Amino acid sequence: MRVLFDTRALLWWLAGDEQLSARARQTIAHPVNDVFVSATSTWKITTKHCLGKLPGVGPLAVDFQREIERQGFTPLSISISHAQIAGGLTRELRDPFARMLTAQAREETMALVSIERLFDTYDVRRVG
Repeated sequence: MRVLFDTRALLWWLAGDEQLSARARQTIAHPVNDVFVSATSTWKITTKHCLGKLPGVGPLAVDFQREIERQGFTPLSISISHAQIAGGLTRELRDPFARMLTAQAREETMALVSIERLFDTYDVRRVG
């Protein structure tokens, strides 16, 4: 299975937070699954850190690439087609980061690791 982290789920995974469901943890840790981290999450985490909203993620914000590689995850860049799909999503999904993650999950046929049920309305398979 190919899975893509929602930003909150990624932070929970890295922190070992129990808010990430057992099912999600098992899916991420299973060796046959390919786990991706979107450039969108890097952008969101770094932005929130710089705004003082995520003060505890300083080391991650400074060297995101190294941590993703250390975890064995695959980075996912933002493509033109991802941007076009994200731009065409309905207005109910206002968060630009969520729009991009939705577009990427759809375009790349990935399950999204997230507790956000809003993704379900966009034909995105979700591991919650």
